[in-house]
Formats: sequence, structure tokens, C-alpha cells
Amino acid sequence: MPKMKTNAGAKKRFEFTGTGKIKRKHAYHSHILTKKTKKRKRILDSTAILTPGDAAKVKKLLVK
Repeated sequence: MPKMKTNAGAKKRFEFTGTGKIKRKHAYHSHILTKKTKKRKRILDSTAILTPGDAAKVKKLLVK
């Protein structure tokens, strides 16, 4: 049997932490930033942890 391929889109968007959780970036931080407040842009700049339900789906895409 051939090996499973990692989903190319997922490997660009998600990253594992040291404890095995999956980090993601916030949406809405790529353009039209002039109307957003400094506080909102600062919060969007930080990373977030995937919820357990979504993490299970992404782990399949990342073949881990």
C-alpha cells in the first residue's frame, strides 16, 4: 500500500504545538484593515487553538 499524502492546503495553514494541539490563524486579517480598530487587529494577529472537533478533521488531513 502507498503512503497517505498530507493535504497541501492544510500543511500551509496549521501547525502542531509541543503538546500535540493544533494552532490556527484568525481570519479577516489580510486586507481592508483601515476600518478595523488597533485592538481588533492585534487580537486577529495572534494564533488560536483548534476546537477538538475541528482538530480531529485536520489531523486526518495532516496524516498524524
